[in-house]
Amino acid sequence: MQRILVTGGCGYIGSHTLVSLLSSTSTTYSVVVIDNLANSSCESLHRVADICSLSNFTLNANGTSGQDSNGRLSFRKVDCCNEPALRAVFDEFKSQGGFSAAIHFAGLKAVGESKLIPLKYYEVNIGATWT
Repeated sequence: MQRILVTGGCGYIGSHTLVSLLSSTSTTYSVVVIDNLANSSCESLHRVADICSLSNFTLNANGTSGQDSNGRLSFRKVDCCNEPALRAVFDEFKSQGGFSAAIHFAGLKAVGESKLIPLKYYEVNIGATWT
């Protein structure tokens, strides 16, 4: 089973990608989602689990991590700009074979706001990619 890291996986595009990966009939994937939940909610992960018939997707008490009973869908509340927290996710899954690929959707996206605070958008959208 290939493990895929999906940043920003709780958002609209990320959650639809999760459904595609977890519903694949040609290859079995497990997915680790990291998201800081700035523009999204963990509710999308519950919906992905329902659509893909993954059993018992649950979050821990403070909502910072979660997993289904088969380990196919895992979640870690991490900001991609926080290098130590991001490194901790890679270290956590290293003993399980690490990641086969990463799909990077994390970022800010409001056009009007980006004109008001362009440096913040640069920091998040470019900085998170570099991290």
